[in-house]
Amino acid sequence: MSTHGPEPDDQYEDPGILDDHPHLPDTSALPEPPHPINWNLLSAQDLEAELLELNRWVDWLRHTYGLPASVIPPYWHRHPELLWELSALHLHWLCAYDPEQNGSAPLGWHRDFADARHRLRDWVTASGTRLDRDRPTRQTTWPGEEPQPTHDETVITDRDADFVQYVLDQVSQRQAAEDAFYASLDDRIDPATGEVRDDVLGPEGG
Repeated sequence: MSTHGPEPDDQYEDPGILDDHPHLPDTSALPEPPHPINWNLLSAQDLEAELLELNRWVDWLRHTYGLPASVIPPYWHRHPELLWELSALHLHWLCAYDPEQNGSAPLGWHRDFADARHRLRDWVTASGTRLDRDRPTRQTTWPGEEPQPTHDETVITDRDADFVQYVLDQVSQRQAAEDAFYASLDDRIDPATGEVRDDVLGPEGG
């Protein structure tokens, strides 16, 4: 997938149109071979690039196949279950249409795409996100856990603007986590040897 993001600031001016052909998937920046994405482990820079790439592809997908909001809703990016499902479908598509792949691979992708649409409908129904409104997916509280907060529905007025804000927020949070991790390493590095010492606790005592 992408290894770098667009230039800062002005890359977000029109998130729905990332190039001259907004409904065509962009594979020019993708290294070979395609590889699975673990969204929990991406660096801040890679997270930004992968979110933009997935958003571009999902936009192409929904237009190409005329998918309704019951399959791909506008706020899919705010629901992890939809993000992971669409990410897996995207990877499958990249592999199926790889130039080195055999000729029957696209048919296999379409067969799996039919199954994925059923799962996506289930996710959308359970999550509560719709074409014109959204709320976070409700979580089941297990015995002994703190009750989950309740959220009211929000009206969707500008999907692209929300996606831009979502990317900015996610990248900022991931960068803060990275900075905190490296700061904890600084406290454990022996200045004489440069080695990480196990006998020195980080700021959180871990």
